[in-house]
Amino acid sequence: MSLGVAACGSDDDSGGSSTSDSASGGTINIYSSLPLQGASRPQTTAMVNGIKLALQQANNKAGDFTIKYTSLDDSTAQAGNWTPEATSQNARKVAQDDKAGVYIGEFNSGASAVSIPILNEAGVPQISPANTAVGLTTDEPGADKGEPDKYYPTGKRTYTRIVPIDTIQGAALATTMKQDGCTKVAMTNDKEVYGAGLSRNVQLAAQQQDVAILFNEGIDPKAPNYRSLASKAKGEGADCFIYAGITANNAVQLYKDFAAAIPGLKMYGGDGVAESGFVDPKEGGLPTSVSKNVKVTVATLSPDDYPPQGQEFFSDFEDTYGDKNPDPYAIYGYEAMNLALDAIQRAGSADKEKILEALFATKDRESVLGTYSIDENGDTTLTDYGLYTVNDGELEFDKTIKAETGG
Repeated sequence: MSLGVAACGSDDDSGGSSTSDSASGGTINIYSSLPLQGASRPQTTAMVNGIKLALQQANNKAGDFTIKYTSLDDSTAQAGNWTPEATSQNARKVAQDDKAGVYIGEFNSGASAVSIPILNEAGVPQISPANTAVGLTTDEPGADKGEPDKYYPTGKRTYTRIVPIDTIQGAALATTMKQDGCTKVAMTNDKEVYGAGLSRNVQLAAQQQDVAILFNEGIDPKAPNYRSLASKAKGEGADCFIYAGITANNAVQLYKDFAAAIPGLKMYGGDGVAESGFVDPKEGGLPTSVSKNVKVTVATLSPDDYPPQGQEFFSDFEDTYGDKNPDPYAIYGYEAMNLALDAIQRAGSADKEKILEALFATKDRESVLGTYSIDENGDTTLTDYGLYTVNDGELEFDKTIKAETGG
């Protein structure tokens, strides 16, 4: 089934929720912080629509509390991407709000590296619907020096996520390349928290599976082209190429240059490029002559592979927004809000500490994504990654990857 990456709806602050205190519980504020401008906009618009749908279905309530939702933008028009300044401004705004209950964000792992410490100091519970960088929660392979402790100045965890981490994604990508017959892989990364971390995970997993990585080069996202790097890959006999990073860091130019240098090259990417800004020529993405050789992993599956609640989500999303094939991450926005509402209801309190305890006490939650728990690090127990190809400017589900962890 094809998953279209164009989404309907506006990314304005969510209206429709009451700002007055309910008689029994009062009002709790939930915020999201996502890049609503630039290459990620269609994806994050769908995510915000998923968040709004969950709240609408809950009648703007969590237990006795009325929920007010505000959508914040962590990007700027000039950058066309998230910025540390916009992200820290969002986090500070929420940290200073006495009625803040949950912060849904960030979309980019590098942005969460900025917001987690600010929210941690204020004790604000955080749920990311998209981050995969290992070092945000654990010092497992792929993490950088000082991670994750440097993100938690209070020494207490306040951050959770509902997507599997990059130890799993790295293994899924290495498994895919091995299955596709890759013998010599050229790899680049964008040097951000997510890209650098994912590249380390791919490298480790490839080593375990006897897939040779020729090099792992950090790129300059402002470079006019990457012809010399592509030429180096050709000279070393590369038969495959993988980029660990986000679309906004010049990914389209990078893939075009590698495709031109080595005709027929098999090319791969992680969830950082699983968006219309990368795959749709109308959105400035790859030309079809290049994208036909590209495969990407993302922690979403074919709509047919989700449990009954997931099937219902796709039906409800279409009824609400007129979009039958929403962006793969719309369902993660939906589940992030539902998890937040559930934690507030279980806490039975507007107290951030009690909401946080309830969030980390999430066990065997039956959700649209399947049944999962949140572990002591804040990570989900979900593990599946979907492999996608590109067809007509849209991501098309190929198969679920069961990643190998050894040779």
